[in-house]
Amino acid sequence: MNRITLQTELQYLPGGGPRRAELLAKLGLHTASDLLWYLPRDVLDLTEVRAPGELVEGEVQTVRGVVVDRDARQLRGGRTLTAVLLDCGSDYVRGVWFNQPWMLQRLQDGQNLLFSGKPRRHQARWEFSHPRIQYLDPEDTASDGGVIPKYRLTEGLQLHELRNLIRTAVEECAGSVEEWLPEDVRSRLQVAEISTALRQVHLPRSSAEYESGRRRLVLDDLLEFQLALGLRRRAWQDRGAAPALQASAKIDARIRRLFPFRFTAGQDQAIAEIVADMGREHPMHRLLQADVGAGKTVVAIYSMLLSVAAGFQSVLMAPTEVLAAQHWETIDELLEESRVERLLLTGSLSAAQRREAVDRINRGEVQLVVGTQALIQSDVVFPRLGLAVIDEQHKFGVEQRARFSGGGAPHVLVMTATPIPRSLCLTQYGDLDLTVIRDMPPGRRPVTTHRVQSRAQQQKAWEFLRKQVRAGRQAYVICPRVESESATARDAAAEKVYDYLSRTELSGFRVALIHGRMERDERSRVMGAFRDSEINVLVSTTVVEVGVDVPNATLMVVLQAERYGLAQLHQLRGRIARGLHQGYCFLFSDSESEDALERLAALESTADGFEIAEKDFELRGPGDVLGTRQHGESPLRVADLSTDADLLEEAHAVAAQVIDAGSLSHADFAPLRRRVLQRFGRAFDLPQTG
Repeated sequence: MNRITLQTELQYLPGGGPRRAELLAKLGLHTASDLLWYLPRDVLDLTEVRAPGELVEGEVQTVRGVVVDRDARQLRGGRTLTAVLLDCGSDYVRGVWFNQPWMLQRLQDGQNLLFSGKPRRHQARWEFSHPRIQYLDPEDTASDGGVIPKYRLTEGLQLHELRNLIRTAVEECAGSVEEWLPEDVRSRLQVAEISTALRQVHLPRSSAEYESGRRRLVLDDLLEFQLALGLRRRAWQDRGAAPALQASAKIDARIRRLFPFRFTAGQDQAIAEIVADMGREHPMHRLLQADVGAGKTVVAIYSMLLSVAAGFQSVLMAPTEVLAAQHWETIDELLEESRVERLLLTGSLSAAQRREAVDRINRGEVQLVVGTQALIQSDVVFPRLGLAVIDEQHKFGVEQRARFSGGGAPHVLVMTATPIPRSLCLTQYGDLDLTVIRDMPPGRRPVTTHRVQSRAQQQKAWEFLRKQVRAGRQAYVICPRVESESATARDAAAEKVYDYLSRTELSGFRVALIHGRMERDERSRVMGAFRDSEINVLVSTTVVEVGVDVPNATLMVVLQAERYGLAQLHQLRGRIARGLHQGYCFLFSDSESEDALERLAALESTADGFEIAEKDFELRGPGDVLGTRQHGESPLRVADLSTDADLLEEAHAVAAQVIDAGSLSHADFAPLRRRVLQRFGRAFDLPQTG
């Protein structure tokens, strides 16, 4: 047999062959090298599995068995009990869950499982309360023990076949993989050489060995990403000198006089950080994040007026016309008595209107511009752009921060009203400095939130809403879709809800309908009427999630609330109680799913967007950390930001040291720099040298 190398095609590996190679190709596996990087999704540690007769009370232990019986019952006080009987060969073990009725569907007769937890004796039988569950394949239960890597498969490919091929690739080729981490970096991170790490994850002799190998691969993944972000930050700063926009006491006082209120301490601190950046000659690249209603727009307007006061242009780009119009109305009203030349540029302008607006921008006649992506078209040139503000940047793409054409390198302020967990800040926004506003303007009270489940509870909620509307308040009713999904679907479509509520619960009130399929002019007319209190209740889809500010709207009913993400529900809730009156949000849902109950409970327990962001991250995971991807490949190959936050902090610290020291230009860092550029050079528009 010819020697196996990293480039050997899989059909030529022992146990390969053309048919199996075709199956492996469906998983993106073509060579021995591909097998090395096809990492386990998890491992089963069968080294500590005990028979029921070996269990002791009060220690974390694991048993293995087959589900032979399931039971669910109602207890006093409305609680539920779900129980499962596991046949462990020599005896039976019971697993029980309180108030988790969905477990009855998750566990089926005949399933092979591992139960882990602290058992106790109950009615002459060992019982695990809320045990951790791992699902086993038949071949896992036949194993004599050990640590078994688990891989994603495709139809027709058996797990033991894939494991045998991977074992061959590791034994023959792991030693040929180039080491790209310099020795001093490996020492700082306390990780093994890459060849050792690959053996540890694929052929572990213990869980600790697997975790050691995985740690090296995760740190590689995160370090390369953090280095790419560091290079992009440096490239941004090297683009050219930015205008140094100084804020004198006179300018500061002149800007503050425009606002009919005092800034909060959080707003003052944010302004101080931004002013310090804008006073320097290298471009600011800062993220401003705040909870819904914390007043980040005020900070953005102050920053834009500082640029205008220094003789430069400012621009604010929003992801939708609705949000752009909201910003425009706020700014236009604030500057009503000022001489600041300003305009709104969106895709809805006529050709003639757009031509005139673009000409004025290009000639430098306009000092302040608000708009949508129409602002970054090739014909729009800002000759003296001092500051670009990008709102809800995750709705765009990473490269769009730098697409404002014109002279020099402007300062850039990115804003989001969706609080972001720190681990995502270090990835999605890792090339930005961070400013956070945590306090709220005086008078803003948390919205009282209730989950509404039964028919009787719903009737009480509607009666409360009617009473509040009679007292002069306004309400939203949020629906998950515009039209019915099917004739038999449990219906919460906006059109049918509007028709039903108008005839029943809200008969006699002024009710209107708005959704994304309506013509833009009609949506604007309805929204304007609601803002002017001509409409009592607005039945809507999530089109009102951003860009709607109606201070008198204090009530919200969300139908089929289980269909929304936690962050989205928090954003929707942020549309109400933006004035002086207490807000109330009712989450209608009869779902019993574990995920839905956790999400809705989180909304009931806190109005803190930062807490909700962490909970949402815990429940849903990080998603795509680059937001709108410019290229198909996921940025992180191994790391899981939900569980690897501590390793991210390590990688971030080491990457900062490497970038600050200029180490990537050294010869011993050449393999590492090459990997970073191969993975992220195109996506991040990184310079290939230097």
